[in-house]
Amino acid sequence: MAEDALNIPNLLTFARVVMIPVCLWFLDKNTPRDSFIAGFVFTLAAVTDALDGYLARKLNVVSVLGKLLDPLADKLIVMATLIWMIPMGRIPGWCVILLLAREISITGLRSVAASEGVVISAGQEGKVKTALQMIGIVALLAGYPYHLQYAWIDLGLVDIPKVGRALVYLSLVFSMASAAQYVGLFAQAVDAKNQKLKAAQTESSRSLPELPKDDDDEAGPDARG
Repeated sequence: MAEDALNIPNLLTFARVVMIPVCLWFLDKNTPRDSFIAGFVFTLAAVTDALDGYLARKLNVVSVLGKLLDPLADKLIVMATLIWMIPMGRIPGWCVILLLAREISITGLRSVAASEGVVISAGQEGKVKTALQMIGIVALLAGYPYHLQYAWIDLGLVDIPKVGRALVYLSLVFSMASAAQYVGLFAQAVDAKNQKLKAAQTESSRSLPELPKDDDDEAGPDARG
């Protein structure tokens, strides 16, 4: 376990956890400059999330510790930033509650599935949800309108927080869709597992040899008398 903690992918995961208070510290200052830095720190954390998984597979150092810490670090930084932005008025509380309730429920479902030997892979809706959510949170962290220009097109003053809220709302739709998909896949996997167990039990009962009958039993009670 100590060796696993010191490999490069897990060190990146630990770094992502350390970035949480740094991000919140700049966010709490609530100035345009500090909000921009908070968004940059969150973006850097998202990059390390993609990098540590790639390195773990590339270096063949996938570990149990990494499997535990990687999703935990992701959820911690998302939950922390979203909750912190509620009193700042950047995101409504009901939206954060729904997002966090979904994350906790699906995490519990996947844990139960793993204990049953069932693996539930992330679907397309879940991947879209994650992408929209990450981009939306970065925009919310930026916190202020900015004058943007794309190539030669002047986009003018863009209200970045409104864009972020729209993306997070859209991610909520995909979040609920992916949650329904997870529940459906879990139910199907459990049913398939139960059917296999029943089939195996039936097959084993058929393969058991029949016990030889006693001659006295075949002769009947009259023969004994």
